[in-house]
Amino acid sequence: MITLFYTGLCVCCFLCLYRLGRGPTAPDRTVAIDILGTVVVGFCAILGMVTKSDFYLNVALAWALLSFIGTIALSKFLEGRSFDD
Repeated sequence: MITLFYTGLCVCCFLCLYRLGRGPTAPDRTVAIDILGTVVVGFCAILGMVTKSDFYLNVALAWALLSFIGTIALSKFLEGRSFDD
């Protein structure tokens, strides 16, 4: 069952990398980066369940927060707004 989850996340990862490389616009690439961060969080969560270690869940939480902040910063940059708006 875990192998099925890993396979699904790998397929999602490759699709996001394809969109990241082929995306026609910058917002498409931004969404691909955001989804790729979510996929990494999924990998960490599954790895935490398999190993029964809290460390991977802490990494997943930190990665999700950093991914969210990075996506917000990149989207503000693409809109042409400053970061203190």
